[in-house]
Amino acid sequence: MTMKKLAQAIMLLLVLCFFSSSQISGQVLRKNSWRLDNPKPEPGLGGNAITDLGVQELLEGSIIWAGTGGGLSRLNTATDTWQTYTSAHNLGKGGVSAIAISDTIIWVATGFDTLPDQGDLPAGGGLSYSLDDGQTWTHIAQPGATPVQNITYDIALIDSSVWIASFGGGLQKSTNRGETWEVVPPDSFFFNPGKNLNHRAFSVINAGGELWVGTAEGVNKSVDGGLTWANFNHQNQDKAISGNFIVALGFQSYADKNVIWAASWPTTSESGDETEFYAVSRSDDGGLTWSTYLESEMVHNFAFDDSVIFAASDNGLFKSTDDGKTWYVFPPCVDYQESGQIERIYTTEFYSAAVSNPHVLWAGSGDGLARTDDNGLTCTIYRASVNAGENGEPRTFAFPNPFSPLRHNRLGDVGHVRIQYKTTKSTTVSIKIYDFAMDLVTTVIQGESRGIGNFNEIWDGKNDKGDMVANGVYFYSVELDGDGTHWGKIMILN
Repeated sequence: MTMKKLAQAIMLLLVLCFFSSSQISGQVLRKNSWRLDNPKPEPGLGGNAITDLGVQELLEGSIIWAGTGGGLSRLNTATDTWQTYTSAHNLGKGGVSAIAISDTIIWVATGFDTLPDQGDLPAGGGLSYSLDDGQTWTHIAQPGATPVQNITYDIALIDSSVWIASFGGGLQKSTNRGETWEVVPPDSFFFNPGKNLNHRAFSVINAGGELWVGTAEGVNKSVDGGLTWANFNHQNQDKAISGNFIVALGFQSYADKNVIWAASWPTTSESGDETEFYAVSRSDDGGLTWSTYLESEMVHNFAFDDSVIFAASDNGLFKSTDDGKTWYVFPPCVDYQESGQIERIYTTEFYSAAVSNPHVLWAGSGDGLARTDDNGLTCTIYRASVNAGENGEPRTFAFPNPFSPLRHNRLGDVGHVRIQYKTTKSTTVSIKIYDFAMDLVTTVIQGESRGIGNFNEIWDGKNDKGDMVANGVYFYSVELDGDGTHWGKIMILN
């Protein structure tokens, strides 16, 4: 995958999670200042595509921070309540692209797609930080000459310094909370991201005080605050990383071990080296040698629970308890709710993972956030949605809409669209799909019992013969026994 294609893919994720977010009202952003009105955060989860996760541990529970396209969301596990911060609270434009946490200090970066006349290139929406656990935020414009092709994909906090990896903007450092920034190439060459792949930074971590940076030309390490560097790539070591494109780094420290993990993708189109491959790369000797695991997997992020490793990938969430030698893939996440509603994560693509006390795993996908404390045997699913039939919303609607069976909520090579509806009493429900000529296409459910509340049912975009329907507008009916028939429409767009 080329650098351009990866940037486009990441921005597509941010755009998708923006359009899957709940309806949050916006306000004009006042940059580089504290907001005088200090508006309260919006209730609920900001969006269904979870690009990044962070954890704070408190005496009374954990705080989970989730990056979405609709803002930065905060879950208090003690109360099981979500709040979301947006540009109205001094965050930047676009979806959340990075989160970093140190005690009560939170840093967050955002990114967005530019206008078509600029080539739909990704752009950085800047950074925001809070010193009081999210109560107030300060916004900083994206560092660099232009925000275009300069989006912050990762943040690391080391002592009083903030380090950001910003693709075309390179690796940058601030020691005064973003008032000024210094570009720090992870080598001895003059900064030139157009020609030097090692200057295109995608990931950065604080590994016990050491600075590790992932670029388009491998893994870089500095033990003196960025003054000198060592570079580890696929070509300069016998026991090397699998590929030079380092989209994520993780630091695992337990017992007497300090381990670096890298999501290492091939850069064959840039390097011309056909021996590079997708995998995760692991080093427990400071980068001198590497072992590779999960060959062919496109991994996006890591999480650790002492000696246990979790890897979020395109093909699911993986777990290893033996330093990566063997891996277990989690089963599809299913949430059996007290109302009788069964919620599922309809995708295998996971973008983020985190662990909170005591041994609780959080996994962010393109279809919501999953929580499990028993290896996926049971799950709680958090998803942003607007309740049908409340606050002026219709009694039924479908999402995502337009719906692409080839791209949206794909599980087992099948796409899924949700048909949301509200019942006002216990009833039986039938849902049917019709084409533009009002000919019956398929029956989604027939005479199913439902209680009082908000429910959703799934359609896979296929007709009664099992064939995917053609592009166009389709109508659906929600027949509630004793409560009428409610109509909606779905646009199919592959």
